[in-house]
Amino acid sequence: MMKKQATLSGVENRRLVLASTSPYRKELLARLGVDFTVAAPNLDETPLADESAAQTSERLAIAKARVLAEQFPNSLIIGSDQVALLNGAQLGKPGTHERAVTQLQAMRGQTIEFHTALALYNTATGEHQSHVDITNVTMRNYTDAQIESYLLRDQPYNCAGSAKVEALGIVMIEKVETTDSSAIIGLPLIALVTMLNQEGFAIL
Repeated sequence: MMKKQATLSGVENRRLVLASTSPYRKELLARLGVDFTVAAPNLDETPLADESAAQTSERLAIAKARVLAEQFPNSLIIGSDQVALLNGAQLGKPGTHERAVTQLQAMRGQTIEFHTALALYNTATGEHQSHVDITNVTMRNYTDAQIESYLLRDQPYNCAGSAKVEALGIVMIEKVETTDSSAIIGLPLIALVTMLNQEGFAIL
């Protein structure tokens, strides 16, 4: 599902920038053993009307990378976004305890599709690559008491779907089906390595 819209710029020593303040995405990128800068992409993440989960996540991943272009010239900027889909409806970030309870109750015993989009924007050429990874997550039949206990401990209010698989949220999950285990955490590393290779950015 890779969409290639980039060419090799031939410029060495480009800065690698992660357009995210998520500590989990930062930890994932650090696994590659490369130097990178972290910056916050400030933009409206509201889904557009009649937009699919894949379209929303991909559009926002690209936008997050592009919004930092002026700040980081001659750079490769990584943008990523994740949208959860339950029975055809997008699950956003709950923001509050009450909304998180409602989300987790609706998700109980259900399988949720997590659409994790990745974009790599070359600010020197103005071109990008993008990719959307789909992960299916089946939730356990947890109780309301377990929901309350989980939320008070993990407080996943800025997490789409109200469960952090990279933290205590794993106890709420029965099964994960994916082609890239890093995608559910928020940054598909397998696709990212492919994109960096296309840009001539050596990992090894």
